[in-house]
Amino acid sequence: MMIAIASDHAGFVLKAPLIEALNDLGHEIDDMGCRSEDSCDHSDFSLPLAEKVATGTCASGVLICGSGVGMVIGANKVDGIAAAMLIDEDTARMSRQHNNTNIAVFAGRLQTAEQVCRIVTVWLETEFEGGRHERRMDKIHHYIRKLRS
Repeated sequence: MMIAIASDHAGFVLKAPLIEALNDLGHEIDDMGCRSEDSCDHSDFSLPLAEKVATGTCASGVLICGSGVGMVIGANKVDGIAAAMLIDEDTARMSRQHNNTNIAVFAGRLQTAEQVCRIVTVWLETEFEGGRHERRMDKIHHYIRKLRS
């Protein structure tokens, strides 16, 4: 599976170990930046990554910023995206089972590489349950499309 990954400066240190873990799981990675710990804007990374996932260029995405909040806000502005900040294995599992998330977001200043690698593994291994959850997510996506028309 092709997975896009990006961070801002505050998430940069978590990106390399996460890429290694994803490679070990057999995934191809599209590293969309950033390239250092020099200050940069999270929206310069969350929006292009979300576009790649929304268009199907990448199957899913991973974003990392200091708190995770900026990245999740930006990514969720793109039609077709369901991004969630993943705190632990339970939020990873539930975000996929009930919300069919396609972008995982992490907090570079609050989570360790070990935690993030464990959480993303659970996230990738979990399937969407569909059913009543699909109906709920369809309502959200329909609302977004209505706003944009």
